[in-house]
Amino acid sequence: NMIEKYKFSSLKRILFFGATLLIQNLAFAQASMESLFKQGNSAYNKAEYQKAISLYEQTLKMGQFSAEVYYNLGNAYYKLNKIAESIYYFEKAKQLDPNDEDIIINSNFAKNMTIDAIEKLPESQIVTFQKKIYGIFNFSYWSYLTVILFWIFSGFFLVYVFIKSASLKQTFFFIAFGILIFFMISFLITYSIEEKEKNTNFAILFSNQKDIWSEPNQQAELLFSLHEGTKVEVLDILENWKKIRIANGSEGWIENASLRYLNNDIFR
Repeated sequence: NMIEKYKFSSLKRILFFGATLLIQNLAFAQASMESLFKQGNSAYNKAEYQKAISLYEQTLKMGQFSAEVYYNLGNAYYKLNKIAESIYYFEKAKQLDPNDEDIIINSNFAKNMTIDAIEKLPESQIVTFQKKIYGIFNFSYWSYLTVILFWIFSGFFLVYVFIKSASLKQTFFFIAFGILIFFMISFLITYSIEEKEKNTNFAILFSNQKDIWSEPNQQAELLFSLHEGTKVEVLDILENWKKIRIANGSEGWIENASLRYLNNDIFR
């Protein structure tokens, strides 16, 4: 018995030490990321934009994916007149915080610097309403909300099952039912956003100029040309050719294009 107690005590000490070490490492990593981000801001304020970019990118490599980091990267690249990079990072920032006015305004400034003036197709009222609903939170927040609502529903439902009072039982039933409805709505929105992100591959063009053809060969009809910084949606891939669609709905094939996808972070 004494040996078993000793072993158990040693195990507790090991677990406690491991948990403490993990917490310390996480705290150190968080502090390091915040320090890099602040150093980046300091360099940016001193007009040391290349140094700021390096520090912000180190922050991303450490796993600090936030709208603020992407937004600051977009601004730093804009100051260096690197428009494609600037647009790319503003788009990444909008993915995480689609309603931020500063991000939207600066993103539009960067897009105005591109050669291609592409007008977006008008959206239906249903699509506009859907975007407003989806844009209330980003995907991560919708996911968290869905999980939280599920556990709240589970708690109220368990109280409803085990409570004895008939009046309270009815009250908890209606509360649980209401939360269930909100959970289902949140789940459907989260699922829809995830499916949309899986099935759409947006990218920023980094090639100076590329011709767009009606078919994946240069004997086909030349439709139009695109330039650096244009946002495209990749619809299909055939060897070194990609079928793309631009904001006005025009489609075509582009060969050997340098594209940076918005769905996959370059540091992952």
